[in-house]
This record gives sequence, structure tokens and C-alpha cells, in this order.
Amino acid sequence: MRQKTDIQIKNKRATFDYEFLDKYVAGIQLYGTEIKSIRAGKASLVDTFCQFLNDELWVRNMYIAEYAFGTYNNHEVRRDRKLLLTKKELSKLQRASLETGLTIVPIKIFFNEKGLAKMEIALAKGKKEYDKRQTLREKDDHREMDRMRKSY
Repeated sequence: MRQKTDIQIKNKRATFDYEFLDKYVAGIQLYGTEIKSIRAGKASLVDTFCQFLNDELWVRNMYIAEYAFGTYNNHEVRRDRKLLLTKKELSKLQRASLETGLTIVPIKIFFNEKGLAKMEIALAKGKKEYDKRQTLREKDDHREMDRMRKSY
């Protein structure tokens, strides 16, 4: 049995720009060199989004660096990758994403206890400018309270 790794690649911008309504864990269809690059921590979710094509959910614009020891078998860096969910989850997400203002956003990539790469995605609603300011204010308040606790 494989060991669980502590690698988590997060989309920090998504938590700032979106309010998450519902979260799902999906498998990702990857090539061998892609999984090796992810295990090395060489991936990014910046500017990544999910889209339905032919009733299948695809993650688009996800960056996975070329594997250093890959030969001619190396993968494309920004290819579309299929997300693996149950039919029930896919139909629920597809219906919800058709509503105005809702989108599907990748949150993080991690490895489960079996050593398989998984992606956490969320059905999200975009935040307004004043919501973003409120989030920053709360973050500053928490940081200040932690600073005060440590000084005592």
C-alpha cells in the first residue's frame, strides 16, 4: 500500500474571489509523467476552471510542469484533463452551472490514503467587491487577535 503524501496544491485566489456553495472530490484522469510531476509539487491551479463538454466535466488550463526525467513520453503542460465523478454528481453540477452567477472552481489537488490524485472542486458564486473587502478585514482581525494572544 502506498503512503499518503502531504502534497496539496491549492488555488488560493479562488477562496478570495468566490463563495463556495457545495464541495465535491473528483478523480483526475492523468498520464504517468503528470502524476510524477504532481508528486514533486510542480503543478498550479492559477487561472484554472471547469467546463462541461458532452456531459463530461473537464478541468481546463491546469498547469502541470513537464517531468524532468520524461523522454518523448512527456505530457502537454496545459492540456484539458477529465474529472471523474458519479453520474448523479455530474448531473447535479451541470444543472447548477447553467444558473446565472454559478460556476465550478477547482480548489485543491491532493493525494488520498490510497495514493491517488484527487481534486476538490466547488460550486461557487462570485463575490462582489465589498465582499472581498470584508474578507480581507476579517483576515486582518484574526491575524491581530493571534498576535495579541501570543504577546500575553
